[in-house]
Amino acid sequence: MKLWVDADACPVVIKNILFRAADRLQVMVTLVANQPVSVPPSPFIRMLQVASGFDKADNEIVKRASAGDVVITGDIPLAAEVMEKGATALSPRGELYSPETIQAKLTMRDFMETLRASGIQSGGPSALSHSDRQQFANHLDRLLGACRT
Repeated sequence: MKLWVDADACPVVIKNILFRAADRLQVMVTLVANQPVSVPPSPFIRMLQVASGFDKADNEIVKRASAGDVVITGDIPLAAEVMEKGATALSPRGELYSPETIQAKLTMRDFMETLRASGIQSGGPSALSHSDRQQFANHLDRLLGACRT
């Protein structure tokens, strides 16, 4: 199992949780981004910088992710694509995407994008809360624990 991180928009606090898990459990974590991202020295953590451009990082993650891997992303289309390959997708807010709910999430995302394009201000997501961080850490621990048994 490898962890792939859509790092351009991943909060620092979530990256730090991932860094600690990588070293503690000796699992490979790769951050994929359009710009350099600082990572601590570790044989289990690496940064993969891709060319600038729309969906370049997402496309690289889809290309490299395999069944059994975990992808950390808030990008719903990316989550859907990696799930089709048999990977698990987890949002930085701790939401575990599922095959049963991903289509509804894609539909809602497209609807909200249409509203924004028409000039309706829908606001952005709320700040990452302590409970979001805790939910993320709990799901990550369960996913990593399941692969070790």
